Amino acid sequence: MKVILGLGNPGAEYAETRHNVGWWVVDHLADVWHFEPWRKDGKARVTSGTVGGTRVRLVKPLTYMNLSGEVLHPYLRRESWNPSTDLLVVVDEVALPVGRFRLRAQGSAGGHNGLKSVESHLGTREYPRLRIGVEPSHDWRGKKSLSDVVLGPFGRGERAEIEALVPAMGEACETWVRDGILAAMNKFNTREARDTE
Repeated sequence: MKVILGLGNPGAEYAETRHNVGWWVVDHLADVWHFEPWRKDGKARVTSGTVGGTRVRLVKPLTYMNLSGEVLHPYLRRESWNPSTDLLVVVDEVALPVGRFRLRAQGSAGGHNGLKSVESHLGTREYPRLRIGVEPSHDWRGKKSLSDVVLGPFGRGERAEIEALVPAMGEACETWVRDGILAAMNKFNTREARDTE
């Protein structure tokens, strides 16, 4: 089973924040893939279905961001489940500007508390992630804390840029399911770089 983990915080007060763009993407996937209704499963909301003959589960942690990795315990108990091939984490990235996304096969948490938790529970940095740019267009450094930025709302134009990217990010997730992270990186990181030139 492939697992796509969208990082975010539960609660209506966080729904429109930069930290919750991972949830926006998995909600889109559940819709376009016509998966079963979302249901509570332990510390997460999940939905499942089949993509190209592969069983896929979408997961939204109901813990707060810094405990996100807890929801992976049921999958780690499966002998055949390997995070380097069977997990894709969809996450906000303040080091990327709004309007860009990047796929990576592995890497550090880069200060992101959700990724720190995932890494801690997996015991490895070798898991793919789709990083969604949420850095504000204005210079915020020295004026706001990082938490104020990621827990703050998008400006109207910024939100529209993110929403316009969601279908392409959905295609990237589907490529990962069907062909793996390297194929997704080759296709979408190249396209994304070309589109911003």
